[in-house]
Amino acid sequence: MRITFLGTGTSSGVPAIGCDCATCRSNDPRDQRWRPSIYIELVDGVAVLVDAATDLRAQALRFGISRVDAVLFTHSHADHVLGLDEVRRYNYLQGKPIPCYGDSRTLSDVRRMFAYVFDPAEQLGGGLPQLKLFTIGGPFCLGRATFVPVPLLHGKRPILGFRVGSFAYLTDCNAIPDTSWALLEGVDVLVIDALRLRPHPTHFSVDEAIAVVAQVRPSRAYFTHMSHDLPHEATCMNLPGQIELAYDGLSLDLPD
Repeated sequence: MRITFLGTGTSSGVPAIGCDCATCRSNDPRDQRWRPSIYIELVDGVAVLVDAATDLRAQALRFGISRVDAVLFTHSHADHVLGLDEVRRYNYLQGKPIPCYGDSRTLSDVRRMFAYVFDPAEQLGGGLPQLKLFTIGGPFCLGRATFVPVPLLHGKRPILGFRVGSFAYLTDCNAIPDTSWALLEGVDVLVIDALRLRPHPTHFSVDEAIAVVAQVRPSRAYFTHMSHDLPHEATCMNLPGQIELAYDGLSLDLPD
């Protein structure tokens, strides 16, 4: 299984519009962060996109994403769903609708935000994504892999992380409910939200994310959904040895 980080930035991306801070002016490509998403290539060839980020078209072109067999939504905030219209290109390439998975609130929001796709009265002409929506009610299979939804809190809003094998992806969260910790037992590679150094009402700070890593005890951990407050090189120098900042284009080869 291969995991590719398509975007590791917060909702405004990095560099941020109109900002001249050191991170936003950095020449280190790891400091240039698109909106958050990962791409999972399973051993049987099934390709899974986690979130359709605002930058999906640019991400797909840069990283050669030529196939998408399913889309998983963590939640319906703009930076995680507004690239969904780009999926129509995969309809054309693959000749079939794309299944999309999310919780009931997220799918309701997607239907509303993309009403032109789902309203029969709007189905005029071509160029529309062909999507099938599936409500997540528990673990589900894609190819030969089982995906386990991990309930999280993004402020007061319940959202989902995902576990497949010994890999877990937990973006956009500031709390893990008590019932979710058991779902993370045995995770070997953890990706966790770490927005900035200072506390935030809807995202883990760096110190809070480090505490989550200490409790899960993976062999490796990567931070994502990062703002311009976290320059890559300087921040990594101050992290525990098994933790790194992820960056756009980073790929991890893992056992299924």
